[in-house]
Order: sequence, then C-alpha cells, then structure tokens
Amino acid sequence: MNMKRWIALGAAILLFVVAAGINTVSSIMSMNWQSVMEDQLAPAGGQMEQVVEDGNARNRIALLRVDGIIQDTGAASPLFAPTGYNHQAFMEQLEMIREDKSVKGVVLYVNSPGGGVVESSDIHDKLVEIKEEKDIPVYVSMGAMAASGGYYISAPADKIFVHKETLTGSIGVIMESINYGGFAEEHGIDFVTIKSGEYKDILSPTREMTEEEREMLQTMLNDSYERFVDVIEAGRGMSEAEVKKWADGRIMNGGQAIDAKLADETGRLEDAIAGLRTDHGLEGAQMFEYSIDAGFGSLFGVKMQSLFQGDLESRIIGQVLSDYNSPRMMYLYGEK
Repeated sequence: MNMKRWIALGAAILLFVVAAGINTVSSIMSMNWQSVMEDQLAPAGGQMEQVVEDGNARNRIALLRVDGIIQDTGAASPLFAPTGYNHQAFMEQLEMIREDKSVKGVVLYVNSPGGGVVESSDIHDKLVEIKEEKDIPVYVSMGAMAASGGYYISAPADKIFVHKETLTGSIGVIMESINYGGFAEEHGIDFVTIKSGEYKDILSPTREMTEEEREMLQTMLNDSYERFVDVIEAGRGMSEAEVKKWADGRIMNGGQAIDAKLADETGRLEDAIAGLRTDHGLEGAQMFEYSIDAGFGSLFGVKMQSLFQGDLESRIIGQVLSDYNSPRMMYLYGEK
C-alpha cells in the first residue's frame, strides 16, 4: 500500500472517530440527567425489618413510630425529599403487620402535634382493622407531644402510656387561611378572579370571607369534630358528655390526661413494651421495627437540602406560602 492510500485510510479513520465522538457528545447532552441521577441515587424504598429484642420469631411484637406532623407529602425526588414522617411508608407498614401472622402485638410510639384530617383517619382506621381482624393488642406510648391528630391515632389503643410532661389533648379541628387583600390594596395590586360559581373562590386570600361562607366551613369542621369525638368514645369507652368535657381544644399534660380518662398509665416507651408483654403473655416474643432502605440517594438528598435550603428568612417565607397555598381541615396543635 503506497503512501497516498495510507493517508486516505488514516483520514477515513479520523473522520470516523470524530463522527462517533460528535454523536456520543450529542447523546450525552440530550440525556435527562435529572432522571439519570434519580435512577442512580434513588432510595431502594423497601421496608426492612430490624430486630430490637430477640426472642420467639413466631410470636412477634411490632414497634411502630409516628414522629412529626401527620401529613402525606406525596412522592418527592429522592435528592430533595423532606425528612421526617412518611405517610405512605407508614401505611405500608400497617398493611404488612395486618398480613403478618407472626405479629401478636403492636406498640405505637407517638410524638406528633397531629396533622391532616384524612391522614389521621387513615392511620386510625387501619389500626382498628388490625385489632379486629387479627385480635391482637395495640399499646401506645406518647412522647413529648401527642396532641390533636396525635391523640386521634392513639385513641383505639388498648392502653395508653404517657410521660408526666407529655403534651396531649387539643381535641378538635382547625382550618386556617391567610388574607393579604388589605396589603395588596394598599400597594395598588388588583386581583382579577373569573369563577364558575359563587363559592368557587371560598377562602380566597385576596378578599374577606362572607358570613354564609363561614357558616358553610363551620358545618364541615363540626362534622369532623363529631367524628373525632366518636373515635374517642369508641376507643376509650367514654360517653359523649365525658369526651366533650375535654374536647374544646385545650391541651393537657400526662397526669391530667389520666385524670380525664384519656390515658391509662404513666410511663415511657419501655414501660409500654413491658406492659404489653406482661398483660398478654408475650414475655418471650421477638420485637422488631421497620426501617426504609433509603440507600445513598437519601443521604445525598439530606446534603442537597442543606445546601439549597437558603437562609432562615427565605425558609420561613417558603413555609408560609406552602402552608397556606391550599387551606384544609387539620387535627393539628401548634405551629405548622
């Protein structure tokens, strides 16, 4: 092969390499990198069992925890998903317990100011279903706070343990909205609303609520309040009058809750566990709790949240906008 042919062959190879390189770069540039990162860093999402106290694996006690505001935040990107209570994961745990024939008792640790009406009802109903279908005891240990929705989900327990300083009660329903109409008018901001019906913009943050609208919403809250009372009546074996004596939104400590028959004994989590074992012959039972196999993605997500969450003022403003974007009924005590 003469020199010209070698040069031609080399040029052809060079053109091929350049073309392949261009195609590769183009493919890389067109990739959805967010999707790729989420695939690589996404949490496994599986529910894992962790043995807390070894014992008979055919007779087991499930330890569950509700720690934080009870609300369903939906499925978020694993890189930026919030930490804390995960409603979907907790409901999966309850369903796994319902199907697990080896589970002979449940201890629920509650440290929560409450949360959404729907989410609290979800947990309560599933606990009742577990008790009735499996005929097993459910004991509750209240932490620093188990108020409003935190008490709602505790009510069906066979026995409730409280710390003397536990903050509980706050039996009732609340719905809040923010009205910045006056501020907007003062600064010359005009809102234009086109609606299909008279009440379509009820609880609008840009205008005053009418008395008729207030009555409509109050009726809704009263219905949810009565369901809350019914839940306590059924769970605690109290009359309506006994419940409503305390169901005015007031908070109370652990000792007061016992006096009001809303709790049974003073104690911590270990006391609730020991009580369940002794009362129901489960001294030798294995105890376990669930954990989510979060993987590297979850750890990386925590760092990403810390990096991008901004200064304190920005976070407060963002929280306010998030809280009041869509007002809803809540079994909630204290600040959101």
